[in-house]
Amino acid sequence: MEITGNIEELEKKIGYTFKNKQLITEALSHSSYANEKRKVRHSNERLEFLGDSVLSIVVSQYLFTHFKHLPEGELTKIRASLVCEKALHGFALQIDLGKYLLLGKGEENTGGRSRASILADAFEAVIAAVYLDGGLESATKHILRFIPEDIDCRRTVSFHDYKTVLQEIIQKNPEEKIEYQLVSQSGPDHNKAFKVQVCLNSNVIGTGIGKSKKEAEQMAAKEALELMGCGA
Repeated sequence: MEITGNIEELEKKIGYTFKNKQLITEALSHSSYANEKRKVRHSNERLEFLGDSVLSIVVSQYLFTHFKHLPEGELTKIRASLVCEKALHGFALQIDLGKYLLLGKGEENTGGRSRASILADAFEAVIAAVYLDGGLESATKHILRFIPEDIDCRRTVSFHDYKTVLQEIIQKNPEEKIEYQLVSQSGPDHNKAFKVQVCLNSNVIGTGIGKSKKEAEQMAAKEALELMGCGA
């Protein structure tokens, strides 16, 4: 499936018109589709990487500005709840993003258009496309359309965010540094398994496996917390 007139439809939904249509096309191209079109299509994985960072800085600035009474730890938890896979999946559903994805045949036939991890990743890739095409101001406007105005600080962290808990423990010692590394990925495009290690000063302190990189990172952080005796 190639994108035809749907680009304009999606642009109306997100309130942004691309000068470079190739950027949004790449943002919507899942790796399964790119693999089938090897020499003529790039997947959205690199854009997802950039979009993740843009999303984080925009949400961080928004929370910093609007919740001046909250300490750093609480801001971190709220941000985590707004940029996690579950939240991004919900944002993607608001604009029916799955409808516009370019998927390989296997992914198409196994429900890829509604898979949370794929939609969350594509949502981040679209953020990066907007950022590259129109700058940070355009990306900020796009992102803030999805951030609820009535954020309930007491109910934002309704999922097990092991990464944030681990980060809060580690940051008590400024000289310590944690890093997540993708060790391997296996399986067909529609049913991949990602293996991630979390390292403390280059030493592996946890390993996790998940159906998405984000899930694998959470599982690695969970194991690290358990090994540290901090039961999550």
